[in-house]
Amino acid sequence: MAERELSLEGRARSIVEACATQTSASPVEVFEALASLDVVRMHGPEHHVLDGACVLTAFRNAGGQIDLDAALRELMRRGLSMPGGACGYWGTDGAAMSVGAALSIIEETGPVTPGDAWGSHMDFVAGCLRRMAAIGGPRCCKRNAYVALDEAVGYVRERYGVPLARVRPVCHHAARNRQCLGARCPFSPARSLA
Repeated sequence: MAERELSLEGRARSIVEACATQTSASPVEVFEALASLDVVRMHGPEHHVLDGACVLTAFRNAGGQIDLDAALRELMRRGLSMPGGACGYWGTDGAAMSVGAALSIIEETGPVTPGDAWGSHMDFVAGCLRRMAAIGGPRCCKRNAYVALDEAVGYVRERYGVPLARVRPVCHHAARNRQCLGARCPFSPARSLA
């Protein structure tokens, strides 16, 4: 099926199905494998499923106790409800929200959950947003995914004791991004050589 003919739900389903083939404990490595699928555009709300799915998959691969199939189905339901363009129109970002949703699935939290988990996930998302805001615009779904995934590694290690593997993201998507920041991007290949 041609890229433009595939619905957002179809893209998300393909991403979730591909998670079963991933074995890395690094959310960045899982992301690179899944982001190379032809159903993943440079920018698009499929990242609202993709980014959290990478954390859930790496979490399971690193020994985290989770029913991955059920978790991915729930993440897909939540991710598909996030609007595209949230980074510009809502003052938040889909990558941070997607990973925040994945964390709430891991801890089985919701709007009325007592204790610190409720605020801890918000603090995580706020930290992602601070890093994204410091970089500046315009949008880049890949750059913001790298920020959220990198933040998730430390958070998951500290909060859950699950040893996600830290891999420094280096972007290989710039040629597809007409709004790329180039060397101003912290994940630019030019910066990784410095």
